[in-house]
Amino acid sequence: MLERRSKPQRPEKDGKENAPSGVSAHWNASAMKQSYANICNVTSTREEVSLLFGMNRPWQEKEGKVTVDLTDRIILNPYTAKRFSAVLQRVIREYEARFGEIQLEAGSSERPGNGG
Repeated sequence: MLERRSKPQRPEKDGKENAPSGVSAHWNASAMKQSYANICNVTSTREEVSLLFGMNRPWQEKEGKVTVDLTDRIILNPYTAKRFSAVLQRVIREYEARFGEIQLEAGSSERPGNGG
């Protein structure tokens, strides 16, 4: 689900990419699966960081409660989580430079205009 789009990290036509350490990396996507999430939560312990992804259904809100169907859990070690955080921050900065600032509303996981 993680897609890299910046020039320094874009794979070459043969699928190889130069990692920051100078080691060549090949991204094998043959077993990759794709899913969509409109909500994410993060938990952690000393040894791991867990990213929980799912879908909320605000159109089915009952008595002030929204059902969240969790679909994926990604577990990272703290080092990978920190690298992921840095990459994600960079990607958000690049996105906002191209398309404008992402405005978050309190309590909302939906972007404007997507029916949510």
